Amino acid sequence: MAAPRTAPAEAAPAEPALVRGLGLFDATTIIVGSVIGSGIFFAPAIMAGYLQTPGLLLGLWILGGLLTLFGALSYGEMAAALPRAGGQYVFLSEAFGPLWGFLYGWTFLLAINTGFVAAVSVAFAKNLGFFLPGIGEANVLFAVGGFVFSTAQAVALVVIVALTWLNVTGLRTGALVQNVFTVAKVAAVAALVVLAIATGRGATANFTPVFGVALGVEGLKVGLLAALAGAMAKALFAYDAWNSITFAAEEVKDPARNLPRALLLGTLGVAAVYCSAVAVYLYMVPIGEMATVRESRIATEAAVRMIGPAGGAFVAVAILVSTLGCVNGLTLAGPRLVFAMARDGLFFRAAERVHPVYRTPAVAIALHGLAAALLTLTGTYTQLLTLTAFSSLLFNVLTIVGLFVLRVKQGDLHRPYRVWGYPVLPALYVLVSAFFLVYIPVADPRNAGLGLGITALGLPAYLYWRRARA
Repeated sequence: MAAPRTAPAEAAPAEPALVRGLGLFDATTIIVGSVIGSGIFFAPAIMAGYLQTPGLLLGLWILGGLLTLFGALSYGEMAAALPRAGGQYVFLSEAFGPLWGFLYGWTFLLAINTGFVAAVSVAFAKNLGFFLPGIGEANVLFAVGGFVFSTAQAVALVVIVALTWLNVTGLRTGALVQNVFTVAKVAAVAALVVLAIATGRGATANFTPVFGVALGVEGLKVGLLAALAGAMAKALFAYDAWNSITFAAEEVKDPARNLPRALLLGTLGVAAVYCSAVAVYLYMVPIGEMATVRESRIATEAAVRMIGPAGGAFVAVAILVSTLGCVNGLTLAGPRLVFAMARDGLFFRAAERVHPVYRTPAVAIALHGLAAALLTLTGTYTQLLTLTAFSSLLFNVLTIVGLFVLRVKQGDLHRPYRVWGYPVLPALYVLVSAFFLVYIPVADPRNAGLGLGITALGLPAYLYWRRARA
């Protein structure tokens, strides 16, 4: 008599995992959409407070674009060779060890990406005040001691919560929203350029002098070199987040090809948009008047001079779309770094969980949203701007240095793409950026110091999680 058959043991259900659902267009719009937020609509007026030479002001934006391009090409090599969730965190860990990757991830979560989200969300609220005058940083809901809570902060919190939830509900949902917002914001800047040319109400004389070192009120307080750095910090803030797609590298289709291409196309597109916009502002508004524009709304001022009050409404809508798209892109990509840290045992284990239905790192996204919400309560738009730019530039320089280290340390690593102009272009990025790292703290010691302090607090946190992992 044959022995009865036993039922096969049921296989354990597979853990939910991330999916490769982003193509080249999606990856490029994440970069463009994450970078173009509020900075280009406000930063040029703030920079004019430091520098009063038109050619120098526009030149800083061109320099910022070149630096961003050099950095993107360098990141393209590392992203193609190491296409894992976390991007820059992975590159630093491979080059210098897990401590440096963790310190970046820690600062990224508590200052860089979340500070960017907080600043841009506040910018959204400030511009919503164009239609709803009760919303603004000057409209205080309540104050307790030195803490002030404004209507702008309240609206910013609503934006962060809404877009955090949107990105929890699915990668494709967030990517689709990003594509729409990115196309709309680029079209809006293009419309400004066309209107400026068509109306002809500006003056080419506003571009002179091209050369010179005339300083504004803020620049006279700190001196030439610090003024250059202080102004450049605002431009670098506007260019920041160009590396955002590397955090979601594990969800990009054919990453060896698409990541370098997206970084190249995205940064070139952003630089073209920014330099065109700054040229329009200078054409419409003399640099002596730019620094005095109310609440630094230089894009609004330029549009009003083109076509009257309707121009102000047009720019206000454009900024609302742009800032929402920026916050969405940062919220889509950034939490993937937190997910990678948790997966490596260097953060709360819950943050590595992938939602069983939406297939997104839901806990990491929620923690990212919480950190951004808390930062929204800590400062004004301008303060958050420098905090983010200095910390980000510091780790970007370290990561580019890591490219040289990896070429030696992992010489046999398969590299589908190698950076053009190596070692000259990466070295130029490091050398030029080092100047601004020295002088940005001179121009704004409080916020640059706060960024360094947040990074230093990561040391005991790293020791705790390293011991827990062991």
